[in-house]
Amino acid sequence: MEIYLAQPRGFCAGVVRAIEIVERALERYGAPVYVRHEIVHNRHVVETLKSKGAIFVEELSEVPDHAMTVFSAHGVARTVEEEAEARGLPVLDATCPLVAKVHNQGKRYVAKGRTVILIGHAGHPEVDGTIGQVPGPIHIVQSIADVAALTIPVDEPVAYITQTTLSVDDTRDIISALQAKFSDIQGPDTRDICYATQNRQSAVRDLSRLVDVILVVGAANSSNSNRLREIGTEVGVASYLIADGSELNPEWLRGARTVGITAGASAPEVLVDDVIETLRRIGPVSVSVLPGREETIEFRLPAELTAV
Repeated sequence: MEIYLAQPRGFCAGVVRAIEIVERALERYGAPVYVRHEIVHNRHVVETLKSKGAIFVEELSEVPDHAMTVFSAHGVARTVEEEAEARGLPVLDATCPLVAKVHNQGKRYVAKGRTVILIGHAGHPEVDGTIGQVPGPIHIVQSIADVAALTIPVDEPVAYITQTTLSVDDTRDIISALQAKFSDIQGPDTRDICYATQNRQSAVRDLSRLVDVILVVGAANSSNSNRLREIGTEVGVASYLIADGSELNPEWLRGARTVGITAGASAPEVLVDDVIETLRRIGPVSVSVLPGREETIEFRLPAELTAV
C-alpha cells in the first residue's frame, strides 16, 4: 500500500505557540498551571500537558486565587478578561494572534459605525470569544440561508469577519451572498484569513487527486480537522476523521491501493506516526510526502515567558 502524506499538515504556528506557553509556564512558575478550556482541541495534547501539571477548567470560578492561568488558543470574551483582572489572577494569553487579529478587525468595523456579521459556527469557543470581544451586536451566519434570513436593512453599512478555521474557500459563497445583499459592505482581504487553514485545505485537495482513501488525524471537536475530512468527501474520496491509529477501521481500506494522510492544525505528528504504524501492521507500506507549501511563520511568546 502506498501512503501519501499531505504537506503541510498538523500543528500550525498558533498551536505551537499555545502549547509552548503552557509548557514554559509550568517550567517557570511550577505546577499547577490552570488552563481555561482545552488549550487546543486535541486529547493527546491535553493529556500530555495534564501529565506535566496543567489543570484544565471551563470557568475561571474553578481557578484558585493567585493561581497562574492560561487562556486557550481560541480566545476569550472581554468579560472573562475582566473577571480575571477583578480577581487579580496572573494570566498568560495563548489566543492565536490570527484570532486576535479577527477581534481587532471587528472592533475597527464597529468603531466605523458598521454592523458586524461573523461567518462561523455558533457555540464554537473561538466564535464565543470573538462575540465577546467586539463591542457591538454581532450577527452569526454559517450558510447562505442564514444570509437570506438576516433582517438588517440592505443599505445599512455592514462588515463581515470570519472564524479562522473556516478559510476563504469555505466562506466564498457566503461572502458572495453577503456582497449581493448589502450595498455597503466591507470585509478582510483574503490574505488576512488564516494562512494555515487555507494551506492545509489546499494540501488535502492535492492529496485527493492521488489516493483512494483519506485519513484525517484530528479530534472530533476540532473544527479545522472536520473541515479537512469534509473537503475529501466533497471531491469524491472516502475520508475519515480519526484521533489516532486505534480508531482506524481496516474495512475502510478494502480494495484501496493508495491512502492519503493529513492532520488538523491541533494534531501532533506523533499521532500521524501512530496511524502509519497501524497501517504497517495491516500490510507492507511505502510512505511519500507530497511537495507543498512550507510554513516558516513563528509567533512570539508573551514577554514574561521570554524575559531572562
